[in-house]
Amino acid sequence: MTLTRVIGRTVGLGALAGAGLTAYGAWEARAYTLRRVTVPLLPAGQRPLRVLHLSDLHLTPGQTRKRAWIAGLARLEPDLVVNTGDNLAHRDAVPALLDSLGPLLGRPGVFVLGSNDYFEPSGRNPLRYLLPDDGVRHTGTPQLPWPELKRRLTDHGWLDLTNDRGRLVAGESLLSFAGVDDPHLAYDRLDLVAGPADRDADVRLGVAHAPYLRVLDAFAADGYDAILAGHTHGGQVCLPGGRALTTNCDLEPARAKGLHRHPADSRDGDPGSAWLHVSAGLGTNPYARVRVACRPEATLLTFAPRPRDDA
Repeated sequence: MTLTRVIGRTVGLGALAGAGLTAYGAWEARAYTLRRVTVPLLPAGQRPLRVLHLSDLHLTPGQTRKRAWIAGLARLEPDLVVNTGDNLAHRDAVPALLDSLGPLLGRPGVFVLGSNDYFEPSGRNPLRYLLPDDGVRHTGTPQLPWPELKRRLTDHGWLDLTNDRGRLVAGESLLSFAGVDDPHLAYDRLDLVAGPADRDADVRLGVAHAPYLRVLDAFAADGYDAILAGHTHGGQVCLPGGRALTTNCDLEPARAKGLHRHPADSRDGDPGSAWLHVSAGLGTNPYARVRVACRPEATLLTFAPRPRDDA
């Protein structure tokens, strides 16, 4: 066999493998998955609390399969919904989002926004996320209708935690919150929510879109029991087994998704530490709807009572 034929065959096999991987990635980006996680947060003796964590929907009106899947989450009847941003990917997506959420909007809920709630998406080379952060943020595209999004969610009774604190009752539990605007855009104002967490509450939650370490450190130091965030897409294109290569922020890839501790080497009950749940989210940039070894997800968190000797 000539060298030319060997090279030609190698290139052809590489192209075929690449096409197969792309086709698989496009399928996996639509393989919506519900995760279930239990976290010991409640005072001993309280009824467990079901918390639905939604993030990174990146919704467009034409994504009918995703919209139907989200609508089906209402059957879970959560006690609380926590939405950590990046809901929109189209200027006409707010009505589609509200329709998809449906009865969930009648449940207690809290939310913050992400960069893709503020600005229209644009086509980007996903390989750039593997490079060091150059600090460039894509804010030159037209704005999305984020004021309408905030108004409609608050009209349904959800708490807007944009650089703000709040509290509500869900199930049998009193919860207090601190939230920040999107740290990826440096919109977070930790000074506006700084200070000790509400010790009268049964559970204290910090909420952010992007899990930057400065935000996680501040919430943990202020005594929040757990922090919920999104943004990372779980790495989106991962190595076999789901090992993330990047988080698109300064959180290390080992904590790109799922339940962890913060700081990473801390244990439950350590002063200045918290649980951290990072959602891999339900969407992608609409110009690159591909996931590999990282299925799109929502998570049903069950806040369970702490063991009595830790109460």
